[in-house]
Amino acid sequence: MKATIVSIPGDGIGPEVVAVARDVLEATARKFGHAFTFSEHLLGGCAIDATGNPLPEETLAASQAADAVLFGAIGGPKWDDPTAKIRPEQGLLGIRKGLGLYANLRPIKPNAELLAASPLKAEKLKDVDFIVLRELTGGIYFGEPRERRTINGQPGAVDTMVYTVPEVERVVNLAFTLARDRKKKVTSVDKANVLESSRLWRETADKVAANYPDVTYETVLVDAMAMHMLTRPADFDVVVTANLFGDILTDESSVLTGSMGNMPSASLGENKNSAGLPLGLYEPIHGSAPDIAGKGTANPIGAVVSAAFLLRFSLGLEEEARMIEAAVDKTLAEGYRTADIAGAGEEAISTKKMRDAILTHIE
Repeated sequence: MKATIVSIPGDGIGPEVVAVARDVLEATARKFGHAFTFSEHLLGGCAIDATGNPLPEETLAASQAADAVLFGAIGGPKWDDPTAKIRPEQGLLGIRKGLGLYANLRPIKPNAELLAASPLKAEKLKDVDFIVLRELTGGIYFGEPRERRTINGQPGAVDTMVYTVPEVERVVNLAFTLARDRKKKVTSVDKANVLESSRLWRETADKVAANYPDVTYETVLVDAMAMHMLTRPADFDVVVTANLFGDILTDESSVLTGSMGNMPSASLGENKNSAGLPLGLYEPIHGSAPDIAGKGTANPIGAVVSAAFLLRFSLGLEEEARMIEAAVDKTLAEGYRTADIAGAGEEAISTKKMRDAILTHIE
């Protein structure tokens, strides 16, 4: 297969983990006889510094023309001023919108070798295997108006949570499609007891669920879900929710796997690539981690497994994706640990050593 992949390292540890993921993709291409062409582009804080724009036009154009996008992380103390008119996060929101990426998939499946890295008891993690499907281009992150204004004579601010029926329908339909190939259960998370937008979400999800009688369906309020995710995580299969709720719940769920550094994600939409498959953006869920940037200690596993997702969802290369995931599992089984997942008495290795160990099982 020939494929064009845009690489967006971003800020902080982004360049370090994306470099490992790219090495893994290139090694996989060599092994299976594929030809992957990479081009690297700016987004986030580094793009602001270089161009004054968190999402340069050439980055968006290259991404729209590619078969898939491999992304690192954005942000850092240098750009943290919440009053700034231009912020790195605008670049990430912009590329999601520009690529039509309406659904973010984040799998939660603790590795058997890393149960001790989670603060939860091992028995709570038994049989945990679910996906959080987060709506990505609607909700409070994109709703208008969003502004500072005077309210009752006092300085105030307004954000707007907006959803339309079609936006909810498409992501909930995807949730049921995924569930049919898994444990056949969908949990829709909202705040319908308080928010009008959530009442629309629930009404729409209920109607969609009626089209899938073979899939078990339930609704859970987001505050209850925050508790259930830690007290009975094995009860869930596919969890679908709004943009803001998904952002918070997926970060919470990272404690089940022991570290955010382990967790991949795939952002998918309706746009197709040259292979007729979804043009997706693939990224580890961790942030830019500026405190360890440049030290060579970052955990690249989330980025590497995101690269496996890229092969699976955007290129249709299931065997290759499974090989990468197996290489990660074998590496962990051999006891390799970066600092974020190393337990008492275990050696914390560098990003490079983790890379080399994973590549050994691929090559």
